[in-house]
Amino acid sequence: MSPAVALAIAAALLALTVAIGLLLRKRDGRRRSAGHLRFDTADAAGAPLGSRATLVQFSTEMCARCPQVRRVLTSHAAGIDGVRHVEIDLTRRPDLSARYRVIQTPTTFVVDRDGAVRARFHGVPQQDALTEALAAV
Repeated sequence: MSPAVALAIAAALLALTVAIGLLLRKRDGRRRSAGHLRFDTADAAGAPLGSRATLVQFSTEMCARCPQVRRVLTSHAAGIDGVRHVEIDLTRRPDLSARYRVIQTPTTFVVDRDGAVRARFHGVPQQDALTEALAAV
């Protein structure tokens, strides 16, 4: 293989990697539809749901952004009556990642008082999107 061809292939792979990275960064923290998922309180060690909504955070022990999300969700839940924050460690409960289709941590669900998942966020939730999702519950 000539050096020019090898350089062209390397440049194409670099461009593709940058494009994928930018796409993932753009989608990070935005509100997404949750489909028809229902959250079972038994999966959170029986922690009760909030009277209005619950912010369910899925994290792992090695997650670098999970402590930041924990602080954001705890402060957000503390400022709104009837909203709770529950954190689930997928390191100890890997079965839940398949059940709730969690492919990255942190992932946050906005769950209504009946257990229906109304929204989901991958990464650090944007404040305005989180407020909007709670207002819709």
